[in-house]
Amino acid sequence: MPQEYYSIIMIVAMVAILYFLMIRPEQKRKKQAQQMRDSLKKGDMITTIGGIIGKIVMVKDNTIVIETSDDRVRMELTKWAVSTTGVQTSDMPEKKKKDEKSEDADEAKKD
Repeated sequence: MPQEYYSIIMIVAMVAILYFLMIRPEQKRKKQAQQMRDSLKKGDMITTIGGIIGKIVMVKDNTIVIETSDDRVRMELTKWAVSTTGVQTSDMPEKKKKDEKSEDADEAKKD
């Protein structure tokens, strides 16, 4: 009889671990993304999922209108297409790589 209880307890423990390590963090990320999209306002700089960078000029219920350049090119996008506020670039990892390469080169010169 106690052997049956151990197997049930282990299954419940596995489900609890799965919930706290996988399901709960994903729900938090979705909630934060939705709050960010709901708080968009005119004048914010955004980056879309596709990598388009622009400034919000109009906010509607489910869509936004952005200007993408100085030529006043305007695009209407759905709010769910917004990835982040601000400009998201891939320069940061490149800078780190360049710094590491220069440090390696400096160390090689010392040897």
